[in-house]
Amino acid sequence: MTVDGAGVRQRPRVEGGREEEILDATVAVVAELGYDRLTMDAVATAAKASKATLYRRWSTKAELVVDAISRAKGCPMPEDVDTGSLRGDLISMACGDGGFTDELPMSVVAGLLTALHRDADLQKAFRERFIGPRTAVTNKVYERAVERGEIAPDVDVALLSVTLPAVIIHHAYILGIEPTDDLILRVIDNVILPAARGSQVS
Repeated sequence: MTVDGAGVRQRPRVEGGREEEILDATVAVVAELGYDRLTMDAVATAAKASKATLYRRWSTKAELVVDAISRAKGCPMPEDVDTGSLRGDLISMACGDGGFTDELPMSVVAGLLTALHRDADLQKAFRERFIGPRTAVTNKVYERAVERGEIAPDVDVALLSVTLPAVIIHHAYILGIEPTDDLILRVIDNVILPAARGSQVS
């Protein structure tokens, strides 16, 4: 084992492609059972691996799950696209792989929701390793929109940047309305873009 610059002990990686298989199996189990019902036994069975193999690499369920959702193929990072407009960028991110219409990432988030508000370690890791990188991509999109003059000077950009995911997640998990391209476009065209203009007269 080694210790990185932050003083965090690194556990040995699983050899070959088995680590990716384990991570993908973990994502599938989270999506199917949720975080609370997920066990190392269930992941080991799904991945056709021994529980000892899992514990040599991940000491806790939280470590395994956060590693899985951060790195597995089923939950890709949205690309930092630059279409030349805020509308185009938001559509590309929200409707593409890993976006709000992609069933697996949304199922994974649903599987974590009940635990996130009461498991501080899971919440911290999820925020830093899953939400953090995605927020950074979104922030770049809005920064470019500000530079292009698409967002008025009096607009609260930080609040605007979380509006689309907030509305979609509310629809999905509170109202039970499945995210669709049409819903995303309605939010962008009727909420985000008008708000971006601020008090400017169109």
